[in-house]
Amino acid sequence: MFGDNFYKKVEKKTKVNKDTILGLAKKLQNSNMKDEKTIREVIHEISNLTGKDVTKEKEDKIVSSIIKDKVPKNIDKMF
Repeated sequence: MFGDNFYKKVEKKTKVNKDTILGLAKKLQNSNMKDEKTIREVIHEISNLTGKDVTKEKEDKIVSSIIKDKVPKNIDKMF
């Protein structure tokens, strides 16, 4: 789906390697991304992986966006 260039850009920006990204993607495929608890767990996991803090307000916005299907379809354009 994504080329190595995409993963290199993500790793450079987040310090998270390709294998970790693919492992997380596999986990997400098997998750219910309409379940608020699951989404919050994923947000916390990504926050821990990247070392970036997510405020409660930002977490709430992310959860709301995912549940309402307002996530960009072309994620590769974000990096």
